[in-house]
Amino acid sequence: MKRISPSAGALAELADPEFSATVIRWQRQHGRHALPWQNTTDAYRIWLSEIMLQQTQVVAVIPYYQRFLQRFPDVAALAAAPVEEVMAYWSGLGYYSRARNLHRCAQQVVAECAGVFPADPARLAELPGIGRSTAAAIAAFSHGARAAILDGNVKRVFARVFGIDAYPGEKKIELAMWRRADALLPDERQHGAMVAYTQGLMDLGATVCSRSRPACADCPLRERCVAHRDGRVHELPARKPKKTTPEKHAAMLVVIDDGEVLLQQRPASGIWGGLLSLPEIEGFTAQPTQVSEPAIAQTLADVGVLAESASMPTLAHGFTHFRLHIAPYRVRLQKRLYLAAQSGYVWLPLARLQAAP
Repeated sequence: MKRISPSAGALAELADPEFSATVIRWQRQHGRHALPWQNTTDAYRIWLSEIMLQQTQVVAVIPYYQRFLQRFPDVAALAAAPVEEVMAYWSGLGYYSRARNLHRCAQQVVAECAGVFPADPARLAELPGIGRSTAAAIAAFSHGARAAILDGNVKRVFARVFGIDAYPGEKKIELAMWRRADALLPDERQHGAMVAYTQGLMDLGATVCSRSRPACADCPLRERCVAHRDGRVHELPARKPKKTTPEKHAAMLVVIDDGEVLLQQRPASGIWGGLLSLPEIEGFTAQPTQVSEPAIAQTLADVGVLAESASMPTLAHGFTHFRLHIAPYRVRLQKRLYLAAQSGYVWLPLARLQAAP
């Protein structure tokens, strides 16, 4: 990863040693210290937690993290596992490209780094699924590296404390925040200082300077916070300019026969990539009126002979960048066919659905 470092003069203008000292003092006294991935320098465990915590709350991550470690205790075990099993253990945590990248990253670390995560943040950021901020967090927690993080929580803290009245996702604003993040790093280079500072920024954003219910009375930075001073805490950071949410449509088949439900392996790319789902009718993108029985029969040609089908109420599910409307069809088969291994279909007992990882 190549990036342009800010000049010494630019950093000096933004430097504020008391900022990091305040964050470190607060974290050591009031921050979180008992999370399952804390109090370790094991880069594998730190990396796993950082990937799981991307766009996912701590309370949701903890049980997945603990179960994942039981099955994949180290990077070698994860790299050796089939990707389908990794996806199954990730199922329910969302943003499934993270799981695919997790598996790819583990294999690359084993193949190219002898199973040892690099200590250099720039080298870490070259691995699949690891961006600049995540790389810095891994390096800081595992090796005490003096590297700045800038995740969503930190952007919110910076926007409020320094009164940055612009959308943080805008490229030039994000670059300016990176310059500030670099300048605010503590001068003290002992391992404990960087761990406390990095964790402190995360803790402030997650537990005090939250998006909707900020606890300004508990914030160690409130005396220097521009948003608090100006009564604009709920206005900052500035919201992303609104765009119309795209609407997408799909038709899916609910095929239940002899206590089993038919599932289909989805392609590696796209929504629910690599997971099992209800069979989907290919090429169905327009708002549905009625799916023909010949289209259903063709979709299930490798599965069985169609007896009858009936439409069910439409479902809607919101994703990050679009809204998906699903038209389900209940299908009854006249006769089941033998499923070839390469068909992409599998019959799963209904009783196993709740037990599936």
